[in-house]
Amino acid sequence: MKTLNSTKATATGGREGTASLSDSDLIIKMVQPGSGNEGHNPEQLFAMGYSACFDGALGVVKQMEKAKFDSTTEIAVDLLKGEGPDFKLAAKIHVTGENTDLSADEFQKLVEKAHQVCPYSKATRGNIDVEVTSEVK
Repeated sequence: MKTLNSTKATATGGREGTASLSDSDLIIKMVQPGSGNEGHNPEQLFAMGYSACFDGALGVVKQMEKAKFDSTTEIAVDLLKGEGPDFKLAAKIHVTGENTDLSADEFQKLVEKAHQVCPYSKATRGNIDVEVTSEVK
């Protein structure tokens, strides 16, 4: 495989510090989930990246299948805690299709194909629980 893009992020102070990118001037203030403090947490950033990546993968599938639709991808990410220091992520992907003649079942099949194509889905497969649903409006 050839490299299409590389980036590097640096975090200082963990969930109560900052995160920055080597190839951008973006600096994000990190906060604990539910703290009420202004800033963002890793789960929010993961959800944003995953949703953008997944919707892009769906665009690839759409082109391959010569399908016509507009899509919006929402991904809810949960941070789960077990006993002691046992933490885990779970994700729920929901894709809405519009402006299409596809049935709900046909659209779901394309969404499932995108789940096989998406690099985030590949990276998380077998590591976190992921639920994939869709609807056609």
